[in-house]
Amino acid sequence: MDILFEEKQKAIETLNNLKIELYNKGWFPATSGNLSLKIRENPLIFAITSSGKDKGKITHEDILFVDKEAKPILQTKLKPSAETKIHLQVYQRTDAGCVVHVHTVNNNFVSEVFFEKGFVPIKNLEMIKALDIWEENAYIEVPIVENYFDLDKLAQKSGEAINPEVPAVLIRNHGIYVWGKNEFEAKRHIEAFEFMFEYMKNLILFKGSTNIW
Repeated sequence: MDILFEEKQKAIETLNNLKIELYNKGWFPATSGNLSLKIRENPLIFAITSSGKDKGKITHEDILFVDKEAKPILQTKLKPSAETKIHLQVYQRTDAGCVVHVHTVNNNFVSEVFFEKGFVPIKNLEMIKALDIWEENAYIEVPIVENYFDLDKLAQKSGEAINPEVPAVLIRNHGIYVWGKNEFEAKRHIEAFEFMFEYMKNLILFKGSTNIW
């Protein structure tokens, strides 16, 4: 399967710029996390960061291109992210054009605190509008799935948990997957969720209760 040189270079530049922005926020500790960008819809092709690479460095050798089976379409020595199939689930089940996966203290905190509930409830926060939800007294639920060691099972459960109206899925004590129609929207969404999670963490610790709404 061929992709145009221009498509390849644009995807590499886009992902490199985005990963540096998010790295500078401290959201890719110890080479964790990954990013992807959809190149074509049908047949599905997307670019994704390679596994185990330092997200703080810009290089054209850390991004590869995969198909609807999550397999590389170009000859490469790079190893796809172990969680490529989760990105695949997002692309298959939503209109996403870009997927961001980060590990932070805040998203790990809320995923553990609310795990038994099965979702993180968020209510009446201004930042919900960044998700293009403009309802008065807006309320959303961010789904949480168990951090299964079996990555095929993790991908399947993550896919089943997706709510197209709420562009995120939390993995318990692992991290969050967030998406948008393009890299700008995905960045806006991840920044919004991380802001809300930090607010909630601080409020929970201040009140000594998860009953914050």
